[in-house]
Amino acid sequence: MARTSGAETREKLLRAAEEVFAAHGVDGAQTRDIVRLAGQSNPSAVQYHFGSRAGLLDAVMAGRLARTEAVLAPALAAVEARSGAAGPELRALIGVLITAEATQLRDDRGRRCLRISAQLTHESGVRTRTPHPTLAGTATWRLIGLAEDALAAAGLPEALRLERIDLALTLIGAALADRARQYLDGVRPLTYEELFRADLIATTEAFLLAPAAAPYP
Repeated sequence: MARTSGAETREKLLRAAEEVFAAHGVDGAQTRDIVRLAGQSNPSAVQYHFGSRAGLLDAVMAGRLARTEAVLAPALAAVEARSGAAGPELRALIGVLITAEATQLRDDRGRRCLRISAQLTHESGVRTRTPHPTLAGTATWRLIGLAEDALAAAGLPEALRLERIDLALTLIGAALADRARQYLDGVRPLTYEELFRADLIATTEAFLLAPAAAPYP
């Protein structure tokens, strides 16, 4: 029997982790189930290849982000090139982000990863302006900064800008994860793909640009 290389074992663990994290949740997934699904007999395989369960999860998300960045980075560069001195419009930024993220809906691997990443949007670091290590230096993080600039130009105070962007990422992640779940379960969505994306872009923009309200009495 041919021996499996380290790279092959690592890839098998990543694919198994995507499936188990998506099915059982980030908190509910068991490392032993990932190892078993990957066809590994060594219970320490995750620790050997990724250092820890958290390291495996980070690797899953780094791979998912790399696939999205391959679409997002050139699209964002094009939007910036077309924009004036004031910077890109918020709607264009939201459109680039959602369009790039929605490419993960094309196959089961991307759909599983959307279900996983939706559980982790609170770890982005937006509220403290300290990006999660997987986001540091990415086009995604640059887009977040440009979105904040657009909200500042619209007159929103800093605290509201950061909170709204963080919540908008949660909204986008939840919407895409729900769509992914429907595809994985074989359920026909209520809306076709183009309408889904267009409505999510418009809804996110409306949420971000809503006038600042006075405190409720």
